Amino acid sequence: MASSRVPQQLFLQGVAAVYLFAFASLYTQIPGLYGPEGILPARRTLRPQGKGLWQQLWETPTLLWEAPRLGLDTAQGLDLLTLLGTVLALGALLLNSLRHPFVYLLLWVAYLSAYQVGQVFLYFQWDSLLLETGFLAILVAPLRGPSKHKIVQGRLAGTLPHEDLPFWLVRWLLFRLMFASGVVKLTSRCPTWWGLTALTYHYETQCLPTPAAWFAHHLPVWLHKLSVVATFLIEIAVPPLFFAPIRRLRLTAFYAQALLQVLIIITGNYNFFNLLTLVLTTALLDDRHLSAEPGLRGHKKMPTSWPKALLTALSLLLELTVYGLLAYGTVYYFGLEVDWQQHIILSKTTFTFHQFSQWLKTVTLPTVWLGTASLAWELLVVLWRWIQVQGWSRKFSAGIQLSILGTATVALFLISLVPYSYVEPGTHGHLWTGAHRLFGSVEHLQLANSYGLFRRMTGVGGRPEVVLEGSYDGQHWTEIEFMYKPGNVSRPPPFLTPHQPRLDWQMWFAALGPHTHSPWFTGLVLRLLQGKEPVIRLVQSHVANYPFHERPPTYLRAQRYKYWFSKPGDQSRWWHRQWVEEFFPSVSLGDPTLETLLQQFGLKDKSPPRARSPSNGLVQTLNWVRTQLSPLEPPILLWGLFGAVVAIRVVQTLLAPRPLQSSKQTREEKRKQTSKKDSRAASEQAAPNSNSSDSWAPRRKK
Repeated sequence: MASSRVPQQLFLQGVAAVYLFAFASLYTQIPGLYGPEGILPARRTLRPQGKGLWQQLWETPTLLWEAPRLGLDTAQGLDLLTLLGTVLALGALLLNSLRHPFVYLLLWVAYLSAYQVGQVFLYFQWDSLLLETGFLAILVAPLRGPSKHKIVQGRLAGTLPHEDLPFWLVRWLLFRLMFASGVVKLTSRCPTWWGLTALTYHYETQCLPTPAAWFAHHLPVWLHKLSVVATFLIEIAVPPLFFAPIRRLRLTAFYAQALLQVLIIITGNYNFFNLLTLVLTTALLDDRHLSAEPGLRGHKKMPTSWPKALLTALSLLLELTVYGLLAYGTVYYFGLEVDWQQHIILSKTTFTFHQFSQWLKTVTLPTVWLGTASLAWELLVVLWRWIQVQGWSRKFSAGIQLSILGTATVALFLISLVPYSYVEPGTHGHLWTGAHRLFGSVEHLQLANSYGLFRRMTGVGGRPEVVLEGSYDGQHWTEIEFMYKPGNVSRPPPFLTPHQPRLDWQMWFAALGPHTHSPWFTGLVLRLLQGKEPVIRLVQSHVANYPFHERPPTYLRAQRYKYWFSKPGDQSRWWHRQWVEEFFPSVSLGDPTLETLLQQFGLKDKSPPRARSPSNGLVQTLNWVRTQLSPLEPPILLWGLFGAVVAIRVVQTLLAPRPLQSSKQTREEKRKQTSKKDSRAASEQAAPNSNSSDSWAPRRKK
């Protein structure tokens, strides 16, 4: 079995990069979201209730409890955490020595601390996925730096036997994420998924489309339906191949998942979510595929013995059988037919919801056993490697580490079974009760979560969109345009990845129902009526572009529209829209309607925040950093960080010492060995009567 040391390093670097984007993106939005003048001030979430420190930390695990000891309020503490997280992630991305379990523990604790006070603006599946992935990175990160040893049977001779074990959990997480995301599309009974028409609406109605989404939206309907079929194939049928014993099947699964994520990145602004999913796919790779080690490079030699040749043939036969079954199942269950006259591929769903439910009941528990069997095999492999460790001291040390990591791996696997089983209630009820108790005790730590994006397709009759309007007299209204979400029909959609404008995302969710389902919206209205600059910067980073930057509006209201992509040929517009209804009534400061809503949702400012000493050096430093970075738009800041990382890595590569001497030595050794062989052959020919012991001795010595 080839080792996975390089994929693990790619995984750790990828996790650091995602942390970098997540912390930096959140940092730019803290004042408007969580500051004392923000939409949902973070200080309201941390109310000491007379409990002990450790109990308080366990129930609400966040370092922000300690912010007052540093002379900071909650929002300033959040500033400090996100800045430190950004710096740590940047360091782990650039330096091998910082890819250490302790560093990833600090990153995980910092993001969990922010998550605890993030409220609705951090309640996204990718935030939970980052926390779960970040915790796995703590286990995957090596305690010591990479060593340089010879290759022995496809592995580095100096590696510890348990080093690949925690990395298996990354593969299991990827399986749960993809399989559940595919299954929920059908269990939701959404007619667009069942009718294979979901993508005829998706590109137009997703939260923040990219310019490429406009072009994808206008592709032929038959191609949209075929794309839905491919999505089901990649998300439901392919994930079990993650555990296939044949590496080429795993590599096929890797490229299928990577293709899906890249296409999503091109057509939609899903911040760091798809980048994080790509990071998870590194668990399907190995050093041999990446040509990471000299001993693993080159073409694979054909087996010489007949058992190996037979095993190779059976492996190839099994591989072809799997491909054939996938192709046959896709054609059969989705009724694929080629219309040669119109040069299109027709597709339709040929199974019913009842049949799919029965199939799901049949396969969900076996997938649990598949994961169990795969983990058991990994444990047996590392146990065999441990037995081969030479020396009692090394074996004892490796045994201690193996026991700890093995126990942690099995425990996390058991914990993850509970949220995974949510896809099928029957399987959930059949799980071991100990797994339920274990999951319940650590659920608030986000160590394992349930996933399933795009359960139902929204905006079938048109994309709902909320448009804010302000006025000074209640008669003449001016629209308030956001930087990123659709508003002006002539403005092209932006490309924001990996930044997530969390207010714009919540505006998309708010448009799906009445404003009472989004209590935070009343807080947004209040802050805009008050003219609070931190909130205005969430709407327009350059305050001068905000229509009421000189004086706050006296009245504010919101209208609900429906948006559609414009037709090809309409060069002046990207969107068409139609007014639907009033979303939020016209209100002003002190209006009884506004006061009632603020009281109802607990958003009324009861007391001013506690004043902090302006002479605090830490506060002054945080304020200075905020002042320096605030003129930059968040996407520019994130891409600037990415550009800096690329530039530093290029310089590191150029300045790295090249192993010219070692290469020359290797070539010299090969030349000497060849000359020895030639001289030995010549001597054997010259002295045919030499005894066997004399001719055998140099061969043994070699």
